Amino acid sequence: MHAFMIAVHLTRFKAVINLSKCTTLIPLSKVNVNIFYSVDNTRTRTKYMSSQAKRLCTDSMSFKKIGTHNGTFHCDEVLACFILRQLPEYKDAEIIRTRDPAELAKCDIVVDVGGEFDPKKHLYDHHQRTFGESFHSLCAEKPWVTKLSSAGLVYVHFGRRLLAQLTGLGEGDRQLEVLFEKLYESFVEEVDGVDNGISQCDGEVRYAVGSTLSSRVGHLNPRWNSKSQDTEEGFKKAMKLVGGELLDRLDFYQNSWLPARVVVEEAIKERHQADPSGEVVILSQGGCPWKEHLFALEEELKVDTPIKFLLYPDQNGQWRVQCVPAGLSTFKNRLSLLEEWRGIRDQALSDLSGIEGCIFVHASGFIGGEENQGTQNLNEPF
Repeated sequence: MHAFMIAVHLTRFKAVINLSKCTTLIPLSKVNVNIFYSVDNTRTRTKYMSSQAKRLCTDSMSFKKIGTHNGTFHCDEVLACFILRQLPEYKDAEIIRTRDPAELAKCDIVVDVGGEFDPKKHLYDHHQRTFGESFHSLCAEKPWVTKLSSAGLVYVHFGRRLLAQLTGLGEGDRQLEVLFEKLYESFVEEVDGVDNGISQCDGEVRYAVGSTLSSRVGHLNPRWNSKSQDTEEGFKKAMKLVGGELLDRLDFYQNSWLPARVVVEEAIKERHQADPSGEVVILSQGGCPWKEHLFALEEELKVDTPIKFLLYPDQNGQWRVQCVPAGLSTFKNRLSLLEEWRGIRDQALSDLSGIEGCIFVHASGFIGGEENQGTQNLNEPF
């Protein structure tokens, strides 16, 4: 069928997104992540700065304690500590950095040290020889098999509560579960892999990547030849760095990535209104990232006939028809625009295709443009 001869009269079809169904989002800029450190003769303590008026400290007040190891710090325990500090029960917790078993035994929760993983006791270490847990082994319905670090362990057990606290979504909300999976796949899993020394791919790498979050945290440790080997100031900076990136990433996923998913999902559900074949999807607005969502939603919604083309308006009010690729990492299309149209423009293209208002078809055949939404003729063989 002539993919380029796709058009829907605007008076007959409108892709309408019901924004009234969207959950009200809490701006993450309101989250207080300020931290200060106080040092006494025995240990360094971490406090959480609340936006409320300062409370008087007395000997009778008792703060929860988060235990982790001292010395050189890594991204996984820094991230684990930050996640815990966002939860109500740990927001005022002291962070005790030590390897002394007696001191760790006094902590309410211990991460990345102690040689034991037991969530019932709130022990979250991954260094013991017997440890081999992954997201999949702890949650069989999840696909990720990367060995967990302390960051991943804490995220698996507390991540939903973390996101509910930061986004205002309910723990049973499907949108929260989507964010929970996305944040692990695109943020936390990398930290797990790096900390456990798991290569991103098999074979020799072609170039080094030195700007990962884990590497930037590592650079905050004292240099080997520095006169001072105190790691407390660096740990403070690492908490702010990791926390800021986590909140920024979550803000993007909640306020940009997730709304795009809603647009694509609605368009897929209404695809048979665009064309009975179900192979054409019309997006209500241009600029919406769609590829990742389309592949995921085709599987989730059990779309039997693969979608071949997307139509959407561009910034100039003209229309684009774009071919759906065979996969996220390939330039091959499920079905490309006609060979004889490729590289042809304007009136020459209109004369060749029989469609008025043509602008171009790309030389590779993956995208084309026209002035209007076009004339719909999806029954001709491609």
